[in-house]
Amino acid sequence: MDITAIKTEPYLDQAMGTSGLRKKTAVVRQSRYIENFTQAIFDSLEGFAGKTLIIGGDGRFYNDKALQTILKIAAANQFGRIIVGQNGLLSTPATSHIIVKYGAIGGIILSASHNPGGPDGDFGIKFNTENGAPAPQSVTDKITARAHTIDRYWTMNIPDIDLSEIGEQTFGNTVIEVIDPVADYAAYMQEIFDFSAIKTLFTNGFTMIYDAMNAVTGPYAKRIFEGLLGAPAGTVIHGTPLPDFGGLHPEPNLTYAKHLVDMMYADSAPDFAAASDGDGDRYMILGRSFFLNPCDSLAILTQYLDSIPFYHGRLTGVARSMPTSFAADAVARDKHIACYQTPTGWKFFGSLLDAGKITLCGEESFGAGSCHLREKDGIWAILAWLSILAQTGKTVAEITHALWQQYGRVFAMQQSYEGLDATDANTLMEKLRESLPTLNGTTVNDRTITDAAEFTYADPVTGDTATGQGICLSFGSDARIVYRLSGTGSSGATLRVYLNERTTDATRFSQSPATAMADLADISRQIANLKKHTGRETPTTIT
Repeated sequence: MDITAIKTEPYLDQAMGTSGLRKKTAVVRQSRYIENFTQAIFDSLEGFAGKTLIIGGDGRFYNDKALQTILKIAAANQFGRIIVGQNGLLSTPATSHIIVKYGAIGGIILSASHNPGGPDGDFGIKFNTENGAPAPQSVTDKITARAHTIDRYWTMNIPDIDLSEIGEQTFGNTVIEVIDPVADYAAYMQEIFDFSAIKTLFTNGFTMIYDAMNAVTGPYAKRIFEGLLGAPAGTVIHGTPLPDFGGLHPEPNLTYAKHLVDMMYADSAPDFAAASDGDGDRYMILGRSFFLNPCDSLAILTQYLDSIPFYHGRLTGVARSMPTSFAADAVARDKHIACYQTPTGWKFFGSLLDAGKITLCGEESFGAGSCHLREKDGIWAILAWLSILAQTGKTVAEITHALWQQYGRVFAMQQSYEGLDATDANTLMEKLRESLPTLNGTTVNDRTITDAAEFTYADPVTGDTATGQGICLSFGSDARIVYRLSGTGSSGATLRVYLNERTTDATRFSQSPATAMADLADISRQIANLKKHTGRETPTTIT
């Protein structure tokens, strides 16, 4: 085969964030952009010649072109086998599983997760290591450093690969294998859950809607929910992956999945609804006229996980990202298991999972996972909830109300200010940082700040330290405000403000978070001077 070295010059904007490289699609379509970054990934690895590499993505715009480029560069770099999903599709959880199952050195995932797609949308490239987890900072730092100095990449001069048919093709020393993107993952889910018990739900008339949001999980959901579990045809909506997600913003929350929320608050609502994001690693769950907050969901999963066959006797601990409410903490104490608080970013759960310190983990941004993978997993979380419903015979609302009755309700709300000027957003955070020494003991709106600090994390397994992970203001043990800049955007900056408050007053359980924490929201605006620094009267989204 004709393998050629192509001279190039670096793009200095190429840097790995918390979820890989995220850019506007127009940026990655520049000449040599994908080529440079792909070669930077390979140059940062050791001993990969002859090894297996996994490649897939969420099907968003430009994935098909980028995938062909990456396949040719990978073949030129002498990988022994490249496994790719049919038509280039692989969900992020499925990729994580396949990396481990086939003993791959790692995998490249083409996705910007919950970010919108299309020519004017976003594009992402992520690398997961041999344990299926997102690359740790030691690896991502190497990739970024190499991207900033790269002077050549290798490519193989071959026609585009046909990815429409399952099978193998050989190019030089490399075998490219196209696989069914769903089969391995669906088989794994059947090892974890009692599918016969869940199937009985549907046999007995249980009704459900699953919204794939025209993203990658459509084929997975149709195979699992409508096929293996016997849900009626039409249970899965928006089930065909589209390059622009059919105009939908593939982030399952109250703002971007409002059409699903409206369906569930109508008189004709089914028993249960769920949705996943662009690459399948997030989830949202609704009952009839009831929204399940992902923080409460993590607490309930902590309650019930060891009743699922795969987890019998295996529940060692739970971890949550720092902005995630402390609802799961009380359940962990009651079950006499450890509860860890980590920075935002799924990679921080990896060492705890590998060391067996936790079985379950989750975050406020609709992500949950367990020891079964080293990625968050939306369909897994939905199957876990279906298992709980089958076991208890209760509704989503009834199970959640029981949690509140036992432990109190922890109101949780996330306010996101998207598309901010990066300088303005960083100035806001710096001003907050500078004010921390004077905020302790300060009273605002009759609430006193008892602790003001920037979150620093020391990994109990590796000893690694992560600083600058968000600013937390506590008002006693039952209320707090957290400010944090998101690392998953493709341009500008996103400020997230998290509000939590716990109450044991059952007369308040029916309040909306916005009502229950109206004064806390006002305090958050005052302390950060949000209007001045963002120019916004209201957040972009409220969850």
